[in-house]
Parts: sequence; structure tokens; C-alpha cells
Amino acid sequence: MNNSDYISSIGEITLIKIIEGLILKKTGRKLIRDDSFFFKILEGDKLKDIVLNSDMFVATTDAPEQMTFYQMGRKSVLMNISDLVVKGVNPQGVVISLGLPENLKVIDFKRLIEGIIDYGKLWNINYLGGDINKSKELIINPTVFGFKDPKKVIYRKGLKPDDLVLINNRFGLTGVGFDIILNRKEKIEEFSKFSRAIKSVLEPNDIGTEGIILADIQLATASIDSSDGLSKSLKDLLLSNPKMGFEIEFNENLIHQDSIKYSKEYTVSLEKLVFNGGEEFIHLFTINPKNLKMVQKSVNSRGGKLFKIGKVISEEKIYFLKEGKRIELKSEGYEHFK
Repeated sequence: MNNSDYISSIGEITLIKIIEGLILKKTGRKLIRDDSFFFKILEGDKLKDIVLNSDMFVATTDAPEQMTFYQMGRKSVLMNISDLVVKGVNPQGVVISLGLPENLKVIDFKRLIEGIIDYGKLWNINYLGGDINKSKELIINPTVFGFKDPKKVIYRKGLKPDDLVLINNRFGLTGVGFDIILNRKEKIEEFSKFSRAIKSVLEPNDIGTEGIILADIQLATASIDSSDGLSKSLKDLLLSNPKMGFEIEFNENLIHQDSIKYSKEYTVSLEKLVFNGGEEFIHLFTINPKNLKMVQKSVNSRGGKLFKIGKVISEEKIYFLKEGKRIELKSEGYEHFK
């Protein structure tokens, strides 16, 4: 056997393509790539989508050594709820399968479950049950679900030329946090002034309700959750929208101030912090430019916020505008097995 015989040689994106190809070959059904999964049901005389998401939390890849068990439980639910909310769906319940190492302490198990329950309570969802099994490492596999009028779901597909790109939080903070936690962990106590960045990795901010607001007023043309980095999120949107691209403004609307300070002080690429950070759970939306004022007014009146960071272009490339220059974005973002 050589390295090409193993999945580590091809990466997550190719693995997904293999799954899609085999499903098409054996069932004739083509999968739709999106943040969640959609199934139509009839409730009385009304058609609804049941919307589900299942993102696995695996300790070795998702839990830095500084993360508590409470934070692990909390994050496992947050990352799944995020994929529903960005589609405009209010989560209704969660079912969780747990893989537990036999040497896990009872007190740590309790803290883990408390984290799961407490974050679910913020969204008024019930932990309905699931499965427990023995595993070599800690695995948390939630499945979150909700219901929505199919006409109000915000899919990835739907971009139109000149649509504006909006985000509900600024990028770069988790990039700073990961750089400290992964590359400077021996001196982590020296980075107290960047405690907000470290906390954004260990205990991500609440994800916001902008997706639900935009779905209710039906003014978003597309949406995606950023969990593998901004660059990959933009590329994933383009997979669902051929012949489209983006022009992103590299300015204060896009970039968190802490990442600017950190980049200057520690000579770290600001572009890398902003585009490749990952696990921000920031929501991206596109809208028709004529609806910008109406969208901003509706979102602001309900306690949300949106920042304009660019527009859709009729070219299959992603550019960012920095200091008067138009630069093509080449970075790929995070991918499992690579």
C-alpha cells in the first residue's frame, strides 16, 4: 500500500464527491449541497420542510486542550443550531449520540451534558435523547431539527449578479484565538489582552437571529454558515451557483479590530486570520441591492446587525479589494483529512 490508498490523500471534498457519485449511480438521486438537509412534509393542507443538521464534534479535531467539558457540550449544539438558523429555521429539538471513552470521569460527563442542555435552553429546544456507546475518544453527534415553509428557506443556491454580500459579525477573531492556542500555547498567559479571541474559540459567541429575520421577510437570495473559514464558505457558495463569483472589500466592515492589532504586533498575515480562521459560525447572506435599507431596518429593529462586505460578480473567481488593489483569493480554508 502507498499513501494514495488512504483517504488522507484525497481530503473531505473528494470524499463527499464519492458519496454523491455513488448515490447518483445506485439511486438516480442527485444530492443538493447546503448547510442543512430538507424534506417536504404535509401538515394538514400546508406544505412544510423538516430541516435537519448533524455535525459531529470529535475531541481530537474540535477540542483544544484548554477547552472544558462544559464548553465542548455547548459548542457541539451551537455548531448544529448555526446551520439551521442561517437557513432561516428556528430549531425545535435535538437528538444526540455520544461516544464516550471508558476513562471519562463522571463529573466531566455531567459538565458535558450541562453544556448541551444550557445552550439548548437559549434557543428553547429540548434534548430529546439519543444513544451512548463506548469509543476511544469523546464524540458528540447532535442532530438538530426544525420546520419551515419551503418558500421561506434561504438556500445556498440563489445568487444573482450585483447582489450584496452581508455578514452578521466580523472575521479574524477566531483566527487570532487559534493562532495563540495552537502555535503559542506555552506562553498563552502572555496574551491576556487577546482573551476575547481565545474565548471565541473555546466558547463561541451566540450566533444571532439574522437568518430567521431575513427568512421571515423573504429578502435574502442565498446564505451560508462560516465554520471552515470565510474563503471556503465563499467557494462553497460558488459550487451551488455556477458562473458567479465575489468581490470582497477588505475593510473595517469585514475585519475584527483585535485581528488588526494582533497582526501588526506579532507579524501574522491579516488575510490568513480573516479568510482562514474557521469555526467563527458567522452567517453570510446575499440580497438584492435595492433591498438594503429595508433589510437593515428590519434586522436592526429586532436587535440584529449586518455588515456589507462586497458583492456578487459574473465571473467564477473570488477577489478582495485592499488598498486600491483587486487581489484574487487563492486560500482554500479548512478541510478534514488535509
